Amino acid sequence: MLRFLSTATAIWVSLLFLRTGALPTHQARAGVTLLTSSELSALAPYTELARAAYCGPDKVTNWECGEACNAIPGFQTALAGGDGNAVQYYFVGYWPSQDAVVVAHQGTDPTQFLSDLTDIDIVQTTLDSTLFPGLSSSVLVHEGFANEHAQTASSILAATKKLLSQTGATTVINVGHSLGGALAELDSLFLTLNLPSNIHIKAVTYGTPRVGNAAFASLFDAKVPDFKRVNNEADPVPIVPGRFLGFQHPHGEVHIVQPGEAVSCPGDDDATDAQCTISTVPNILEGDILNHLGPYEGIYIGSIFCT
Repeated sequence: MLRFLSTATAIWVSLLFLRTGALPTHQARAGVTLLTSSELSALAPYTELARAAYCGPDKVTNWECGEACNAIPGFQTALAGGDGNAVQYYFVGYWPSQDAVVVAHQGTDPTQFLSDLTDIDIVQTTLDSTLFPGLSSSVLVHEGFANEHAQTASSILAATKKLLSQTGATTVINVGHSLGGALAELDSLFLTLNLPSNIHIKAVTYGTPRVGNAAFASLFDAKVPDFKRVNNEADPVPIVPGRFLGFQHPHGEVHIVQPGEAVSCPGDDDATDAQCTISTVPNILEGDILNHLGPYEGIYIGSIFCT
């Protein structure tokens, strides 16, 4: 699990600046799009996969993780690892009904995670060129996320390549919640850069914090167009680390405004539209950390929901 320097002073200083006013340059296009009921319900299988990532290798190896596994019948796990501490749980497998390889990462305790992510001492770093070849030195990401991702990247790439070869699939789907969402975001770019160009990379993440800077967001927009990051009501995790620290989300925000109602928000880190996360949660004092766990259209995600 990630370990960051975190102090009460740093948290309260961050609270003063986590407003929509202290901004880097970012894309903003007016107007949200209301998701139809079918579009909203279509997210459920990805939500269940993100939920399953909390269940650990002992349960997902044979796809016996209760409700989440039952919701995705026939799933075939090829690799499962992590200890839920030094390395978050993760799995790679084949989803026959979608003819797709799935890569999923576990998240972490939301209260501690929020505390870590409001630390003003958060460091940005370049990505390892052996894992992310050809990137500009201007592309920076959260150092802790980069280090966590590097621990499983090579194993995940090898397992993904093997499954693509065995099944003939041409789609890889990355999912994750919380910290797992940040890792899934990095995986999406990593796999795009390391797999053949005919492999379609898709990602759906939940309650994802900001991963990198504006250059990272722009690169991600260009490389991973099939991306949704789902935010639930007043969840404060998606507004950290603060934009005043140089962080910026890529495109793809879907904001669940209330059960049964969600909007697709335009641009990167939409601060213009009242129904999008930044306006709904202008600082963490106005957030509700319980929304981080769900419900995402009736589905809760977290260790206690691995039943």
